Amino acid sequence: MPTLFSQPESSLNSFAPRLLDWFAENGRHDLPWQQHQTDTPNPYVVWLSEVMLQQTQVTTVLPYFARFMDTFPTVQDLAAADWDVVAEHWAGLGYYARARNLHKGAKQLAEIIDETGDFPQTLADWEAISGVGPSTAGAIMAMGLHHYGVICDGNVKRVLTRWAAIDGDITKSATTKELWALAERLTPTENSGLFAQAMMDMGATLCMRSKPACRLCPLQEDCLAHAEGRETDYPVKAKKQPKPSKFSDALLIENIDGEILWLQRPDNGIWGGLWSLPLQFVEKIDGKANSKITGKTTANKSVTSDDKSSSLASGVRSNEKIYETEFTTAEQIINEWLIKNELVTESVSNTLLDDAPIKHSLTHFHWYLTPRKLTVDAAQTIELNEKLAAAEIDFKWLTEQTAQDSLGLPRAMIKILE
Repeated sequence: MPTLFSQPESSLNSFAPRLLDWFAENGRHDLPWQQHQTDTPNPYVVWLSEVMLQQTQVTTVLPYFARFMDTFPTVQDLAAADWDVVAEHWAGLGYYARARNLHKGAKQLAEIIDETGDFPQTLADWEAISGVGPSTAGAIMAMGLHHYGVICDGNVKRVLTRWAAIDGDITKSATTKELWALAERLTPTENSGLFAQAMMDMGATLCMRSKPACRLCPLQEDCLAHAEGRETDYPVKAKKQPKPSKFSDALLIENIDGEILWLQRPDNGIWGGLWSLPLQFVEKIDGKANSKITGKTTANKSVTSDDKSSSLASGVRSNEKIYETEFTTAEQIINEWLIKNELVTESVSNTLLDDAPIKHSLTHFHWYLTPRKLTVDAAQTIELNEKLAAAEIDFKWLTEQTAQDSLGLPRAMIKILE
């Protein structure tokens, strides 16, 4: 059964020609990953840029892309690189699962090239690469190989929902199916890579989220949302629930040489594979009611400002489920060690402003990180090293500057050091 579109056949047929004419005159043609002016396109460049551009703006990506291409000019270079080097190049770009998938995908691609002599040539084969979804695979096919490919990313969905007045929730599968059907209908069989570039530019430079430049748009004459003056009502998305908040202490544990303890995060989970200060979970707030877990007293002892950190840790420790969820293995070891030795972290500053939590927003929650410091002597350093080494934890003692220069640090850690 054919899909029924809200636009007439004449508009559907003229969509691509109008868009391509606009792109030829007004589009961006100087982005370093663009391949539409190249006779022999490079799918590695397109794949790398597409992963970086997921939920990230072009201006942010440009310097990261340049660094990656300078250090890893081929997919084989990226595949052969140590994870720490890749993580250091990605640090600050966010959504770190992308970096892990990128490194894994590079290894997969290098193996395929070793076996076949070339990059994957079909949509299905690209979707089999780690971290590559249908739209990314379509972009690589269209722009990286100059084959037929369809994209339907966030920018494209915004353009299409407005132009065709698609009022279904874009987070629902039925709307997704409708949008993909329309994207496929509009994408020309010839020059689909050029069309993909044009659609990306349309969403990024004209059909923007809050202030669309309708006056300059080549599609305005039959855009249904524009005709009703309802451009910003699209795309329709269910109202998000307020993000919960999580509070943690970030521990600056310093040895007698002025070096700070750094832990490599587990591959799975937040900041996977990057380096972080030890974190000590404090509380969670769901946005409506305080679901505070910690702050319980131990042996009927009241909590004072001096022993707050230690007693909070004890409170979490008493709840095994929370403890296992909110502390990495390394942090559990450190937490137990602090309690056993009755070591209490201190404020990093005597001023209220400098001691305020650092807010770091992630996809699913806001994370408030309060820096706390502790200086350990030589014997304590050795004891802690032995405990971490026995558990096969990756850790390093480095000065703040050396850590920033040599480790892949999440942006939140850099904020703390600053």
